[in-house]
Amino acid sequence: MRVVIQRCKNAQVTINNVAVSSVQGGMVVLLAVEDTDTQADIDWLTGKIVGLRIFDDENSVMNLNILQTGGDIMVVSQFTLFASTKKGNRPSYLRSSKPDFALPMYERFVASLQKVLGKPVATGRFGADMQVSLCNDGPVTIIIDTKLKE
Repeated sequence: MRVVIQRCKNAQVTINNVAVSSVQGGMVVLLAVEDTDTQADIDWLTGKIVGLRIFDDENSVMNLNILQTGGDIMVVSQFTLFASTKKGNRPSYLRSSKPDFALPMYERFVASLQKVLGKPVATGRFGADMQVSLCNDGPVTIIIDTKLKE
């Protein structure tokens, strides 16, 4: 799995000009799934995301995690995170899983985050043409790949 995490002041997903979800303060997690991903990847990534100390404490130092701030999380599927641009100018998405594998993994990931957060996680709609708007706070943007664990 690969994610791009953006700390945000607010975010919203719109589909066909209808707002389908939003958050006020927290993070947006863009998620891509590949065929080698397992429940262990979901568990590790969930722990890493909720433990990230990317929110300011009373001294304006990034010392707090999402659990400590009570912030919200929005998860949006984004298969393009595994784009390969090695050859030519048209990205290849062969590394991204097909929906029959990716959708259940996406749903399990969202459920895992909800369990740890103890509240609902906002989502986009898997496979839909979505417009995602957000106010990136900081900006703080972090990329995590479960295979690299950097």
